[in-house]
Amino acid sequence: MVERLAAEPGGTDWGRLSVMAQYYCQVEQLFIVPPEAFVPRPKVDSAIVRLTPHETLPHTAEDPALLFELVKLAFGQRRKTLRNNFKGRVTADTLEDLGIDPIRRPQTLTVAEYVAIANRVTADEQANGERGSQT
Repeated sequence: MVERLAAEPGGTDWGRLSVMAQYYCQVEQLFIVPPEAFVPRPKVDSAIVRLTPHETLPHTAEDPALLFELVKLAFGQRRKTLRNNFKGRVTADTLEDLGIDPIRRPQTLTVAEYVAIANRVTADEQANGERGSQT
């Protein structure tokens, strides 16, 4: 769990949990606790993590609920491309306008890129007179 929280983009542990945790907090894996420290003894090592909420978000989503929705869509089928996972919600042209290749996989995007996508969709919806995100 801690490895997923503290993961970096591009790795197999990077996913919805990583993106959203790191959107709101600085995540630090502090240390490992061996099985001998517990009774009964588990079959795995445990880890201690520190989640420090950002005083100011490094990347601010205009609509955090939309960010959550898009991250969920992206990782719904993590082996597919962004173009396929966002079909009907975010166009390939929108991704390309943001400098994001639509054939990238969701685990390769940074928190900043997910926020940029969410903010672009928010701006497009506002420009088209739509209200809020679709759920």
